[in-house]
Amino acid sequence: MSKLYRGATLILIVLLAGVMQVNATHIRAGEIIVERISTQSLQFRITIIGYTDTGSTVEFGGGRLEFGDGTAIDIDTDKDFSLKDDLGDEIALNVFVISHTYQAPGNYTLRFQEFNRNGGILNMANSVETPFYVETNITIDPFLGLNNSPQLLIPPIDRAATGATFFHNPGAFDPDGDSLSYKIVNPKQDIDLEVIDYTFPNHERHYVGFDYQTSNEAQNGPPTYTLNEINGDMIWDAPGLAGEYNVAFIVEEWRKVGGEWIRLGYVTRDMQIIVEETDNERPDLLIPNDTCVVAGSLLEATIIGEDPDGHNLTIESFGGVYDLISSPATYSPNPPTEQTSPGQLNFNWQTNCNHVRERPYEIQFKVKDSPPALERPALAKFETWNVTVIGPAPEGLTATVRPGREIQLNWDSYFCGNAVEMQIYRRVDSFQYVPEHCETGIPENGGYELIGSVDIGNRSFLDDNNGEGLNPGANYCYRLVAVFPLPGGGESIVSEEICAMLDADAPVITNVSIENTGTDDGEVLVRWTPPFDVDPVQFPPPYRYEIARAQGFDGNAGLQVLGSTTDTTFIDTGINTRDQVFNYRIYLYDGGNTFVDSSAIASTVRLDLQSFLGGVELNWQADVPWSNNIQDFPYHYIYRDQVVNGSPQQLVLIDSVNVNERGFTYLDDGSFNNTPLSDQIEYCYFITTSGGYGNDVIPEPLINKSQIVCAQPNDTIPPCTPVNITLRDCSDFLRNRPCTDDNYENVVSWQPDGDDACQLDVRSYNIYYSPAIDGNFVLIGNVTDTVFIHDSNNEVAGLDGLGGCYQITSVDRSGNESDFSDPICVTNFDSCAYYELPNVFTPNGDGKNDTFEAFKGIPERCPRFVEKVVFTVYNRLGKKLFEYESGGENDIFINWNGNSDSGQQLSSGIYYYEADVTFDILDTDFATRKLKGWIHLVR
Repeated sequence: MSKLYRGATLILIVLLAGVMQVNATHIRAGEIIVERISTQSLQFRITIIGYTDTGSTVEFGGGRLEFGDGTAIDIDTDKDFSLKDDLGDEIALNVFVISHTYQAPGNYTLRFQEFNRNGGILNMANSVETPFYVETNITIDPFLGLNNSPQLLIPPIDRAATGATFFHNPGAFDPDGDSLSYKIVNPKQDIDLEVIDYTFPNHERHYVGFDYQTSNEAQNGPPTYTLNEINGDMIWDAPGLAGEYNVAFIVEEWRKVGGEWIRLGYVTRDMQIIVEETDNERPDLLIPNDTCVVAGSLLEATIIGEDPDGHNLTIESFGGVYDLISSPATYSPNPPTEQTSPGQLNFNWQTNCNHVRERPYEIQFKVKDSPPALERPALAKFETWNVTVIGPAPEGLTATVRPGREIQLNWDSYFCGNAVEMQIYRRVDSFQYVPEHCETGIPENGGYELIGSVDIGNRSFLDDNNGEGLNPGANYCYRLVAVFPLPGGGESIVSEEICAMLDADAPVITNVSIENTGTDDGEVLVRWTPPFDVDPVQFPPPYRYEIARAQGFDGNAGLQVLGSTTDTTFIDTGINTRDQVFNYRIYLYDGGNTFVDSSAIASTVRLDLQSFLGGVELNWQADVPWSNNIQDFPYHYIYRDQVVNGSPQQLVLIDSVNVNERGFTYLDDGSFNNTPLSDQIEYCYFITTSGGYGNDVIPEPLINKSQIVCAQPNDTIPPCTPVNITLRDCSDFLRNRPCTDDNYENVVSWQPDGDDACQLDVRSYNIYYSPAIDGNFVLIGNVTDTVFIHDSNNEVAGLDGLGGCYQITSVDRSGNESDFSDPICVTNFDSCAYYELPNVFTPNGDGKNDTFEAFKGIPERCPRFVEKVVFTVYNRLGKKLFEYESGGENDIFINWNGNSDSGQQLSSGIYYYEADVTFDILDTDFATRKLKGWIHLVR
């Protein structure tokens, strides 16, 4: 096999279609590979690989390659070849290598077309006069990183036997570590033009003289032709008529960017399968199970090949692991040699940190027998071994409590210096966990929260809870995960856990439980422990507590003190627990009425329902300082009505959820009592959570109830449309903001429909935005409140001004969405566009007021939303003296030095100006305004 198929220098190639004169019959198979040559320019090496029929007198070459950027070349047979290799059996390998530089980033499809295919291909019409065409697609995007095309290491010519399953794998790997997928396509003769009368090789017309319904190898079904989209295994079970067949497929490359998979390109392989009659039986391969290995470990394996006929055989291997720059894998014997059956191949790979990546390495093994001439053709079998290299666990993690309710974390230098960052995870209460084999990252549903990350060279992190201080009385537990660079990505095994306990030197809130659900008679039980670690000398008892409440899961919206008590229990009454989420905190005063400290903030439990056909899904959440998934009490309990005969309104316990395994979700489909849910009945639920601080002094579990909420299965009725949409006046936002501040935000508010039933049905609101009055609206957010802040940091459509229009919809608990509200636009934005010029300046070189420029230091006189300025100065007779236009190096502030266009210094006096100012506003009819005024130039 040519080293070209195994070298790391194989290149991403894209083939472009061309039109040429028909002159021969010779091309069997081919593809294009593309490789980025330089990181400083957009220069690529393009390799065209073609397999030809040496029974033809026509040389490969003379085809046309289009680069996808409007340029093309004709292949010069004499000059452009880099390799010609006669492989025997009337097959030759031909390789062209060409360099090309693109002028700009973009998505390019390279196309190659040459006349003609070899004659006699059975599954297309008149192949001898059919052009050969392949294409490759590549994305050049500096934001996505360097990109090379996938490389296909196993040749696209293979042999098969009638009645015996045929196997092929292209041996694809991506030098950038991108993920690959595979898809069958039809062979083409030109751009978007398939070959004539093409059929898949398992089509019935290729089984004349066979019983088609029993033509697979086992003779118990029709033949099949498949391509595994994940590992690229092509299986034709089994060939019928002897002859030559062509098939095609694409190998797509994908890169994960920002949590989303982006297709970067593809390579098309057009390959030929030569089927012959034989009684030879296919050899077999025995390979290890898929595995993973920690970077730095030695991986060894023995692959066994066996031939049922006892023929000699050859075992070889392909894959990107053999072309790695650092510590590539090896196998022996290499080069592959013929062995007696059973034969073996010895695999050896000393892994290192540079090999870590998210997806496994695909290592292909091929065994091929060597029958006597009368029993040929030789048959082959492929197997793929998936090996994932993972990062070792970080070590040496310690946690030390510091004053100010902070915890200092330190750890050892990480073993793999090529990792990019160390992620720090935290939870309350210890979570005993041992990663399973090959398991990386933080455990799902383990209750850990990512609280920060540092460069991999750092070995410490201060947890001060974003400057707010950690919560008293809590046992905080930490783990580390190392993350490796894209595009390969990958992460380490999670570190061992380390914990540190904070003193309970303030009240420790333990319960925020909804005891009654209602709109005006709701009740919440709030409970806390005394500050048992407070200094009684500095803060002498007896202690008094104030209970404060705010709206939402956290924050201070509507914060108010509800009352004072010396007890450690409080009942908050007369509130809307049906529709609102509340959070509570406790203020501590000592015996001298001195404020000591406050507890952490804890919210009520919010239960949301979503209806499905025959079921209701429950999801719940709470923002609390304790952990609601602890290992000693992992179960949360589900209560529902419509269970007790004769008392359908009674809510009773129906089931429980181990949240450490399943998270905070539950699907009620009636399985608990084998009674399916009816779509004619509304079902009501509440749940109880179980939690703890991991502190032996604070009893566990901490039980808290959610509100009662109801839903009907298979609900298809949309909720009511929001009303009274309003936008904050732009002048309120701009007031007192610096001229250079480009962080914009619009505040949109609305009201639910006044109907009580509609309000009860609404779970959340969708906010849609368009930057233009007549533009397309896109979804930019979903909230449970009736206020939304749209700012510059919005992930979907960040604001770069204040202009835009909004529409709001309601979403009910079944996922139904209401009609759109009427659009509302920032019309008053036009009145906030502003530009002002002064009347006097003194270009005398004293460093003060030496240039004429727009106001820019006073917030109420800042230029706002100015796109362009054309400024002209005249004398008293109307003669033009100076003209200025912003753009390029010229900004909108003008900065005129008092000289004319010819460079002459103008004398002191009165001059006149006109300024055409173009604003970036919604109403383009009024975007340009003409300003006129006078200038007193004083020298």
